[in-house]
Amino acid sequence: MATSGAVACQAAAIGAQRVAQRRASRPAAVPAAAPCRRRQQQRRLAVAATAAPPATGSPFAAVQNEEQLFCLLKAGASSGTVPPRIIAAFNELYANYKAAILEGGAPGASPDFVAKVMASVCERVLLELNPSTSYTFPSYHAAIKAPYDYFAFGQRYIRGLIDFKNSVLGHADRFEQIQKQLDAGENVVLIANHQSEADPAVFALLLEKAFPRLAEQVIYVAGDRVVTDALCKPFSMGRNLFCVHSKKHIDDIPELKAEKQAMNRRTLKAMQSALNEGGKLLWIAPSGGRDRRIDPVTDDFMPDEFDPSAVELMRALATKAKQPGHIYPFTMYSYKIMPPPRVVEKAIGEKRVIAHAPVGISVCPELDVEAVLAGIEDKEQRQAKLAQQSFEEVCAEYDRMRAAIRDPASREAAGFTQPWLASEPVPLE
Repeated sequence: MATSGAVACQAAAIGAQRVAQRRASRPAAVPAAAPCRRRQQQRRLAVAATAAPPATGSPFAAVQNEEQLFCLLKAGASSGTVPPRIIAAFNELYANYKAAILEGGAPGASPDFVAKVMASVCERVLLELNPSTSYTFPSYHAAIKAPYDYFAFGQRYIRGLIDFKNSVLGHADRFEQIQKQLDAGENVVLIANHQSEADPAVFALLLEKAFPRLAEQVIYVAGDRVVTDALCKPFSMGRNLFCVHSKKHIDDIPELKAEKQAMNRRTLKAMQSALNEGGKLLWIAPSGGRDRRIDPVTDDFMPDEFDPSAVELMRALATKAKQPGHIYPFTMYSYKIMPPPRVVEKAIGEKRVIAHAPVGISVCPELDVEAVLAGIEDKEQRQAKLAQQSFEEVCAEYDRMRAAIRDPASREAAGFTQPWLASEPVPLE
């Protein structure tokens, strides 16, 4: 393997040298001022989705081990094709990811597996840093599975981080009910807490054995961070998304606020159209971001309160749709594998902490909206009540899920199962 690594390193250095020579022969670009960059971003917000990036296109696709990977990164740093900030962030991410994967010890976990996975991350992130290959998300984005399978890319990255032996699925009977409702052409909205950037993969991985169609047909209502951060974008490209700009970040660049609001209106129109068709499963986190409320006793991340206007919006969309709709509070437990920063960061490119840990998802009983709101006439009070009811059910289920993860003896009585243990674990490859 050392010989193949040396050849790869030499080839990478030659390729980087040629890129540098081509760059040197071009006229120097005039640096754009900040307002110009903002105008460029503003124009990009309004366009339709760009073409999907190619399946391959860099030496990273051929990486088989750490030596080859770091030779490529070294050559890229020398030529300027890989930005220094990316090198620094990648080195830290690589060390964290490697430690978590090897600690987990899943079948196939090895330094070579880590190198191949992280090479694929490098390849896809560098494509997103290149304006000529960067992908622009439309209001509705369908998961890209060809020419490059971004869904499999995301599943592969997260699978080895999950402690499946201690992870749980809550109330399989309710997932079965949801699948039947979707098959009947009805819509289902999951009102969820949001714990980590890994949530879509956690959702899919815990459902792939028992409910594989739910794992792939869900549409996430996604904030701007996951479709603008170059490290997040490749993972987002493998999911079905309705793209919105959240209240937390809509004012970050004042010049873009009007266009962000316009995109939100386009997204709402797309959502209503989809719900009119029927058979749609939507996942939304009405807290507006990842959970950051901390339990002072256990130091666990706890669900953040729901924005009443966000819950009301989903109720209104589901009610106005031409097909029947159902609303379920939905609980996620995943923060330990990718805990968010404890405060909301304005800048793109946060530090990523990674660990091997158990996770869980669970469906609460379907909301009887009419019963919840019975006797309440005031509009704001109705919105607040519906959001509070959803939030309280999510929190109660979250506490039950934490207990089920920590105490196997309590799982069955609380409705938690582990359907993936009925078959051999999927090897990492």
